[in-house]
Formats: sequence, structure tokens, C-alpha cells
Amino acid sequence: MKYFLIAILLFFSTLQAQTETPRDTTAEKTGGEIDDVVYASASDSLIFTVSSKKMYLFGQADLKYKDIELNSGLINLDYNTNDLEAFGIEDTSDTAKVRWKETPVLKEGFEVYEGSSLKYNFKTQRGFISMAKNREKDSRYEGEKVKKVEKNIYFIEHGMFTTCELDTPHTYFTADQMKVIQKDRIIARWIFMNIAGVPFPLPLPFGIFPSEGGRKSGLIIPTYGQDARRGQYFNNFGYFWAISDYMDLSLTGDYYSKGGYGLHSRFRYSKRYSFDGSFTADFSKISIGESTDPLSKRSEVDDWNLSWTHSQTINPTTQLNANLRFSSSSYLQNNSINYNDILSQNIISNATFTKRWDESGTSLTINYSRTQKLQSGDVTESLPSLSFTKNLFYPLRGESSDPRTQKWYEQIGVSYNANLLNRKTKTGDKIDKRAGAQHRLQINASPKIGYFNISPSINYNEKWYNKRIKIENVKITKYDPETDTEYEKDTLITRDINEYNFVRTFEMSLTASTKLYGIFQPGMLGIEAFRHTLQPAISYTYQPDFSDDTWGYYDYYTDSEGKIVKYDKFRNEVYGGAGSGKRQSINLKIGNVFEMKTQKDASDTSESGGNKIQLLNLDASVGYNFASEEYKLSNLNLSFRTQIGQYLSFNGSSAYTFYDYEGDTKVNRFLVSAGKGLFRLSSFSFTVNTNLSSDKLYGKKEQSSDDSLNVNPEKEKLKKPAYTIPWDLSLSYSYSLNKRTPSETNIVSNLNANLSFSLTENWRFIVRGSYDFDRKQFTAPQISIYRDLHCWEFNLIWNPIGTYRGFRFELRMKAPEFRDIKVTRSHGVFSGRGY
Repeated sequence: MKYFLIAILLFFSTLQAQTETPRDTTAEKTGGEIDDVVYASASDSLIFTVSSKKMYLFGQADLKYKDIELNSGLINLDYNTNDLEAFGIEDTSDTAKVRWKETPVLKEGFEVYEGSSLKYNFKTQRGFISMAKNREKDSRYEGEKVKKVEKNIYFIEHGMFTTCELDTPHTYFTADQMKVIQKDRIIARWIFMNIAGVPFPLPLPFGIFPSEGGRKSGLIIPTYGQDARRGQYFNNFGYFWAISDYMDLSLTGDYYSKGGYGLHSRFRYSKRYSFDGSFTADFSKISIGESTDPLSKRSEVDDWNLSWTHSQTINPTTQLNANLRFSSSSYLQNNSINYNDILSQNIISNATFTKRWDESGTSLTINYSRTQKLQSGDVTESLPSLSFTKNLFYPLRGESSDPRTQKWYEQIGVSYNANLLNRKTKTGDKIDKRAGAQHRLQINASPKIGYFNISPSINYNEKWYNKRIKIENVKITKYDPETDTEYEKDTLITRDINEYNFVRTFEMSLTASTKLYGIFQPGMLGIEAFRHTLQPAISYTYQPDFSDDTWGYYDYYTDSEGKIVKYDKFRNEVYGGAGSGKRQSINLKIGNVFEMKTQKDASDTSESGGNKIQLLNLDASVGYNFASEEYKLSNLNLSFRTQIGQYLSFNGSSAYTFYDYEGDTKVNRFLVSAGKGLFRLSSFSFTVNTNLSSDKLYGKKEQSSDDSLNVNPEKEKLKKPAYTIPWDLSLSYSYSLNKRTPSETNIVSNLNANLSFSLTENWRFIVRGSYDFDRKQFTAPQISIYRDLHCWEFNLIWNPIGTYRGFRFELRMKAPEFRDIKVTRSHGVFSGRGY
């Protein structure tokens, strides 16, 4: 039968229990004898000898016991000694009589072992495998003799270890003696690395290889090279410590023959679905030139860097995120090979705590921010920055209110936002500290009258400060060394006045909008209809002049010419002052949406049918301020965007002024009054983007049908494109024109490109760069080449021209446990520390 249950085993166990003295059941469980059902089957015969308690299986024998499964040509099982033996069968078709078939294959859990013969003891869990092979997920080891001494420990004689899955691996390691600790490591001595079957001439005296992927403690192999300024170097040498499943630590160092060095540490921690983060600390001493060089040609720079990243979800409504970095001004320039780091002008740090109360529609945000300007060394720091928000709610609306029968007062909505900010600014040696609070209240409504949406709104803003400024014109005595005389000079002095003040401002607005539709139905050329949606909106805004003396937000000083100058007393505060000028303006905005619908296909059974295509979005706006003393009419602003299928997008904007210029000076006179037309272009810009790929043009390559009778060879030829290399091309062209005055024109025009393609499945190329049409030069071009070499991978990054030109070549093994076995070569910008 297919599966033969060894029921007689239970009989012998019962008989033995009746005839022997009772034993301690605890000791019985730890004995390791066969204590579970054994399932067995064989294609030829299965023999069980009752007297000797032995079982023999012949021909394609299968045996299952707990998590152990054995397949072999011959299997012998002895229930007295708990010994198991398995052998292959001689292949009679082999005249040389050296080939065997149905050799033993033992599966123990997720482990698989192969060999010509096998011996195993269930009690001791020890065994011996001849000509053994073991295959794991991403690696395997083999040996002439494999001895299992413990459950997870093996000794191998004349062994081989590789991460290549081919039967004849490209790269493998051999050793006369190896010790394998399952799911942990492989320990060997006098190891030869073999590439394409050729051993590397120099062996390693010993080695420890991880036998399973994941984080493992161990040495970090350095990279070697030469830098024209710093001499010979080795980088990134150190130790990686896998502290636990939740954290690890790496300590590395750099050394340069001309005296420079670097020290780096990184601590990482993570707990799934809760938090993760890392902390890094770096110090480097960069020495340029020889020790015998004069001081003018030798320099030493000390750089440091500290950074911390943290992301934590405390609960679904509470999050904490931090990305903090503190470093010396020249650290990125001297120690990084990343383009973005080298070109950075600022280092920005942020830490944010957010809490939401969804039931009440409120939220609280506490933030710390720091901006460091690398060129000047100026620092702006905010600690804390607090924001409390109450989302839009309707205080006069009942819980059972019906939207169809709501009263006008039920549509009145209120939103509130409060901010608190403490800011410190360091400029040179001067430190300025400012603090303030701001409250913003918005009341609006959106009733509908006929076809019009009417939206009245009131915005109230209140700022609290503990300081204001005082500007005075004082006479200061100066000394003129040329004439050896003293003189007085008028000088403006700005002082801080410590006192509590409130700055209250408001504005009111009323907006009316509607939608108009126009439809044209040609019903020809596959077009069912064109639709034009016109969205006009007109708004009125009123804001008083808060620079008036009535409000008390402005003060005066007299300059050196005796002219009285008005200034905002709160212009230096964190939320600014009140603003000047009365605003009583009308703004008109017209939105246009042009769409097309294609005709429904005869085979389309859906109700909608056809495709809707958006052709163009065109918006225009202009305003008029009745309260302004001059230049009452604002610029005419146009914006437009369109999407041409899935290949091309186009968007842009332009601005037009209605006022005339006398030379480079704007005058309060309309162009039309001077006979120069209605308006003049002051700015224009547009961007064209396209993304083309082989998949978009030809479609993704489909798998061929298993049913070859349904394939028409002629049609298949027509479906296949002539150019089948997968590729992706992104192009972006930007053009900007700025005419601040009629005689001054500034044009910026550039083209950005990113091309990636694969000549074969293993070759990948990426070419990126931009061309500045104004300067007529390429900017930051870069070429990347990648080659998959099965067990190895090849990478080349090349910046051919520019300030940051150079290249980095790397050939390394792909297996994670062998990532440090590599050959690297770099030059130029890539000659910094290895990453």
C-alpha cells in the first residue's frame, strides 16, 4: 500500500511497558527514541521483521517521521538502536558503473541534505552523510564527508561553500575542514576562494561566514584607494555589532597617508509597527599637503557631524518624527560624495510631535526647527513652535439638521488656529531672541442664491508680543585720522523696547461665483461633443489702513535730511507687523475648462461609453484697489495647463502690466493713455514634460500561450516591435522670461533629460543631465552603468565634466554576507570616504 502505518510498533511498546519495571515518565520523554508514528512507502517492497524490530524499504522509498522526510533507493530502519541508513541504487545503464540513482535526500524542517549514503540516529540526532550537499534559501555547502554531532552542528571534510545556485558555481570557497552551525555561521580554516573554477593563489588562514541572511556581528572590510590631495587611504574599516533583533552598532574609521583620519559611528534601533531611528556621530581631520610643505600649501580642517532620525507612531492619532543634524560648515563639502550634499547651502533640522482629537476636530503640533547656512554660518532656531487648530465647525447647526432645508445661519462656519513661537537667530556674533503668539479666527458662510454661490468671510488676526523696536536718529562723535579732528554724524539706532503689546488686524470679503456650460456636438470624426465650462468669480475685500495713527502700530523718526519717516514698530517680530495701506479692492477671476468626449464604440455596452479628455485649463485674474493712491489696477495674470494623452504635459503662466514706464521708472499712467497698447508683458514661463518608455509605446511583453494551436505566427510577427530593448526617457524643458522694465529682459532656458535602458537583461544604463541654453553648456551630467554578473555585480558612476567630475568603479559580490568582497576604484569627487 502507498502508506504503511507501523502499528506493530505500538504493540511492542505496550508489551515492553507490561514486562518491565515502571520508569519515570519525565526521563522517557527526554530519551529521544522513536516516539511518534512512522509513515513509510516503497515502489518495490517493504519488509518488517518483527523479531528483530527492523524495517527495510526497496525502490523509491519514502519515510516520514515528525518533521523528517527521507527519499532514497534503499532505507534500513532499526527500532532497537534507533539507527537509520539510506543508500542509492547503482545505475545499470552506466557501463562504467560509477553512476548512482535515487541517492538519499533528507529534509529536516526547512533544511535539505543530499548524498550518496546516509546514516542517522533518532536518539542522539547524530549522523553521517557521504558526498553530501546541503541547499538553503540563498546558499549551500557540500563535502566528501559530513558528520552531524549535534542537532544543529556539522563537521565537513573537504568542504565547499557558495551562494551561487548553479550546479557549477561561478564563485565558491573551499576548505579541508569546516564547521557548520545551522542558521548561524560556517567556520573554516585555510580557505581558498575559487572564481570560475580557478583558486585564488593566496588562502585565508581562517574565516567565519554567516550561513543565513540577516544582520551578523563582524569586521567591516575597508576600501582602498588614492587621493591626489590626501595620499593613499583606506576607508570604512571597523566593526559591526548586531546587539539584538532591535538594535545594532557600527564603528568605522578612515586613514590617509598624509595625516588625515576619520571616525564614524552609527547606532540603529527599530521595533516593528512602533518606532525606528538611528544616531550617527562623525569626526574627521582633513590634512592637505605634505608635512614639509610651507604653511601656504598645507592646511588642516577638523569637521564633525551629529545626526538623529526617529519615527514613532505612539497610537493612531499621535506621532513623533525627528530629523536632526548638526555639523561643521565644511563637513559635507569635505566628506561626502553625494551630489545633493555637496551642493547643499543649508542644513535643516526638524522634530515634530502631533496629536489629533478626531471627535472634536482639533489637533496640536509641537515643532523644533533649526536652519544652518553653510556659507555664512548663520543659524535660525525655533524652540518651541506650537500650533493648535480647530477645524471648521458650524456652531448654529443642530445634529439633526437637513442640508436641503438648512437656514442661512446654519451655514455659518467657524475655524480657529493658535500659534506660539520662540525664535533665536545667530548672525555672526550677534544673537537675537524673539517670541510671540498669534490667534486667527475665520468666520464664513456659503449660502446659494439661485445659480450663484455667495461666500461672505471675516478674518480676524491677533498677535501678542513682549517686544517692539524703537528707531532713533542720534548724533555720534566720529574721529577722522586724516585731519586729526572729531565730527558728529547722524546715525540711525534700532533698540528693543521690552513691553507687552497686541496687534489686532482684520479683513472682510464677499465672493460670488457660478458655473456656465457650453456644449457643441459635431458627431463626426470620432468626436461626440466638446464642452466648455466657464467659472466666473468676483470678490470684494476690505481692510483698513493699520499704519494710521489711530491704531498705534506705527511710529516716526527723522532722518539726516530732516524728513519724517514712518515705520512699523513690530516688523522685526516673529509674526510681523500690521501691514500698511488701505485695501478696498475688487478681484475678478475667470476659469475655463475645455473638454472633449469621443464617440462610443459599437462594441461598448457600458452606459457612459466614450472617453472624456481634458483639453485645456485656462485661468485669468485681475484686481482693482479703490483705496490705493496709485497703481490701483493690478497685473493681469494668466495660467494654463494641458495634458496631451499620456505622453506630454504642458503648463505655464504669464503676467501683464497696464502701466507705463519712463526709462526704468514705473509711472502712474496707463499704457493705453500713452498710445502704447492696452498692456505689456512683464513675465512669461512654461514647462513641457514628457515621459516615454518602451512599455508605453509597445505595451508590456506578454507571456506566450501554452496552447500553440491558437497562435498565428504571422500575426505574432506584426505584434512584435522592431525595437524591443526596454528603455525609459524623461524630458523636461523650462523657459522663463522676466521683463521688470521695458529695457531689461532676463531669460532662463534649460533642458533636463534622464534616459535609462537595458541592452540585455543584465546590462542597465542611466544617463542624466541638463543643458543651459543661456550659458550654452551642460550642467552636472552623469552616466551610470550596471552589469549583473550572476554572483557578482558591476557598478560605474561617471561625472565626465564640471566642478564635481570624477568616477567610481565597483565590482562586488551580490550575496549580503559577502558584500565586503569587492574591488573599487575612484577618482575626483568620488575619492572621499567610502560608503
